[in-house]
Amino acid sequence: MPDQSPPKTRTPEATTRDSEAASAHEGISRRRLLGTAGATGLVLGTAGAAVGYAAAPSEAAAPLTSLGADRAMFHGKHQPGITDGLQARGHVVAFDLTAGAGRKEAAALLRRWSETARRLMAGEPSTHDDTDVARDAGPSSLTITFGFGHSFFARTGLEEQRPVALDPLPEFSSDHLDKNRSNGDLWVQIGANDALVAFHALRAIQKDAGRAAKVRWQMNGFNRSPGATSHPMTARNLMGQIDGTRNPKPSEADFDQRIFVPEKGEPAWMANGSYAVVRRIRMLLDDWENLSVRAQEDVIGRRKSDGAALSGGTETTAMDLEKTDAKGNLVVPINAHARITRPDQNGGAAMLRRPFSFHDGIDTDGVPDAGLLFICWQADPLRGFVPVQRKLDRGDALSQFIRHESSGLFAVPGGAAEGEYVGQRLLEG
Repeated sequence: MPDQSPPKTRTPEATTRDSEAASAHEGISRRRLLGTAGATGLVLGTAGAAVGYAAAPSEAAAPLTSLGADRAMFHGKHQPGITDGLQARGHVVAFDLTAGAGRKEAAALLRRWSETARRLMAGEPSTHDDTDVARDAGPSSLTITFGFGHSFFARTGLEEQRPVALDPLPEFSSDHLDKNRSNGDLWVQIGANDALVAFHALRAIQKDAGRAAKVRWQMNGFNRSPGATSHPMTARNLMGQIDGTRNPKPSEADFDQRIFVPEKGEPAWMANGSYAVVRRIRMLLDDWENLSVRAQEDVIGRRKSDGAALSGGTETTAMDLEKTDAKGNLVVPINAHARITRPDQNGGAAMLRRPFSFHDGIDTDGVPDAGLLFICWQADPLRGFVPVQRKLDRGDALSQFIRHESSGLFAVPGGAAEGEYVGQRLLEG
């Protein structure tokens, strides 16, 4: 029934208070919370925050920033996460097929994973049981990449399809490898410019594995966030060095033949694919940081400040390997890391390095468990990673400050076309 009670009498004081409250609410709804300055802004950031949230739904939704809106494409000639720029957050995870799971279960899993990757990279929720972790975010440059380890082929009865290039890596004298954190049947690389978006993808991939596969090992990494520097620049690693100056560039004429398996390569299912070498390289930072800056530069062969070769110029100036100082000593030491890793010092061997830094806490003795999740891409690891690592193994000045603690090699097939899933040509061929 309608309220039949008589209207209440309003005092002048009450009318004044209502008018002031209405004016205050109107003012808050007109200005953006982040645009409010001075003392008023401080008030809105505390007690006034609830009012700001109440007003927000009636306003037009603000567009995503470029960071959240940036999107990589799932379908394409190559899988994502290879030539894309470095992302701020990353996860790498290896799975083993469970007992009883074979080719059929692997195909169903790759189909699920591919659909999940396609949706999440588009900024959409996963197909079922989405956790809502990334509900408010855009794609944030998310990439998800899938690969197969050496053991995958025996587990699925596909030994005849295993590439020769996937033969196990040779042992190196500097290796201190933990077998429990190395290799695996399946490998997934996840990268994004937002930590929650990256974690959301990791959780979705893990849940999709279901009973078909279980996690063998998982590692987390990071890079500098886009926009953190005044201009785009080569990344720095945890040693403070600019890292990646001589990376092959897609604009170079021979880039594809160095990094990707050719269209008519062998085996056929690896056309337009690549091989990823994954290594957890711990940096002995306490020892490194005890060196003077000049000593650090001699170890690397480049200036710490701007990445230029010790022979002079800028970061991109060609290194002069023959230049000597007034005493006749080589300006770039004979065992400098940047000298040894040059393609022209390794028969033209080249690889696309796309790493993440990691920090997994402090050991009981106070030493940081930190370093580089080294990920490199090449058309054939026997012509890319292996010759360079062998050369480093014989006398790299950096070797006493790092330790290779885990390793994996994975065949990463070409990208999935519309309507396909990654690895379909292998699993259904």
